[in-house]
Amino acid sequence: MKKSRIILTLFILVKFILQYSLIDSEYELQRDEYLHLDLANHLAWGYLSVPPVTSWIAFIIKFLGNSVFWIKFFPALFGALTIFTVWKIVEELKGNLYAQVLVATGVLLSVLLRLNTLFQPNSLEILLWTLVYFSLIKYINSEKVKWRYIGAVFFGIGFLNKYNIAFLLLGAIPALLLTNQRKIFLQKHLYFAVLLALIIVLPNILWQYQNHFPVIHHMKELSESQLVNVNRFDFLKSQLLFFLGSVFVILAGFYALLMYQPFKELRFFLWMYIFTIALFLFFKAKDYYAIGLYPVYVAFGSVFLSAWFEKIKFGNILKIVSVAVVLLFFIPIYNVAFPNKSPDYILSHQEQYRKFGMLRWEDGKDHPIPQDFADMLGWKELVEKTDREYDKLSKSGKTLVLCDNYGQAGAINYYSTKGIKAVSFNADYINWFDLNEKYTNLVRIKDSPENEFEETSPLFKNSKIADSIINPFAREKGTVIFSFEGAKVNINKKIQEEIDEVKSQY
Repeated sequence: MKKSRIILTLFILVKFILQYSLIDSEYELQRDEYLHLDLANHLAWGYLSVPPVTSWIAFIIKFLGNSVFWIKFFPALFGALTIFTVWKIVEELKGNLYAQVLVATGVLLSVLLRLNTLFQPNSLEILLWTLVYFSLIKYINSEKVKWRYIGAVFFGIGFLNKYNIAFLLLGAIPALLLTNQRKIFLQKHLYFAVLLALIIVLPNILWQYQNHFPVIHHMKELSESQLVNVNRFDFLKSQLLFFLGSVFVILAGFYALLMYQPFKELRFFLWMYIFTIALFLFFKAKDYYAIGLYPVYVAFGSVFLSAWFEKIKFGNILKIVSVAVVLLFFIPIYNVAFPNKSPDYILSHQEQYRKFGMLRWEDGKDHPIPQDFADMLGWKELVEKTDREYDKLSKSGKTLVLCDNYGQAGAINYYSTKGIKAVSFNADYINWFDLNEKYTNLVRIKDSPENEFEETSPLFKNSKIADSIINPFAREKGTVIFSFEGAKVNINKKIQEEIDEVKSQY
């Protein structure tokens, strides 16, 4: 086996080992993961929360047993494939083995380690952004039209995975027009490739049309509840932190695209970065939306630095120093960016986390532990207490478990030992009610208990507050479990009215 293949294989192995060792045993799955796993039980060409690719992966995970091992395997796999792709990009850019080691180290020891711990569309998204860029580089270098079609396939799959990849296209178009690569728009194969991408995404577009384009409602809701709190300065600061140890490599990549002769035909990549970041800033996007941009620029920088080191006096020393810098900068990130420390540890080292902005949540306020970590706590407690109450109520009639948010419903459906199929008026669960059953009892999970008992108890013979979530670090702390038994009215009718009201807002 060639030396380069052995080293690449070692990087891949280290990647998988790290991914399975970065979560402390106190943490459970994260809120979004529960919803994404539940998509496997409701396969469709679209959802309110995500496009369909996530559901296909969830179905594979379900087929394999739905264990935590497989839930964590696929994001780790996508991260490993991202390393493989940047390795091939360096090869395409005529970089040597050192350049490949530098880019692999930079991508391995980056924000992708955190991203790849979670079963979300983001891990596959970064891979697909990188693959589209790889296809574009291959086309520019070879002028073989097949790479347009390969890029179109990657883009189409990317669109079916997360709509955010549209920013890649919106950044690429003006960048190409500004350079001599504008000639690409005069070639018919570009439009055939666009047609291929449209064919791939068409089923999802039709689903959106048939369902009155819920993605628009989702984006409006996101803008009002989360993006409104996005600070553009914080967005830019996060861009530096994502690949902290490789910032100098990325900057070298920008310089190379501007001045390095072998990259002359790829200069539009610099403009692509500028336009794409500008679009993210204009729309006040979340900082992690832009992560897919960076792996390819780490590759550009690695190739340039490697070539430069070959020409200067202390080049061999600088090669070692460059890799060491990536490793050294990763150490403080390792200590705060991953759920590898217990909540008690974080509480006693809050200043360390605050310096990196880790305690700032989407509500714009600081909290005891990072939001993502808090989203990985309290779920088993919720399910255990819900199961207990459901078991009691089910002895007297059909019982519905109705939650306030998708995390609660998804966690109950994942962990429940009573076969509960919890639902919610939130996210995709609005479409998953089974009203063919005649419900007489209700377990109501509420984020905030205000007025719930007063409003709902008159509809039932027996009502009580059964329990609540007490984990002090969980985002769900204070969530209340209500128990309502013996309906005096038609519950199904009232639920259908509520569903119709929520859907009328789409």
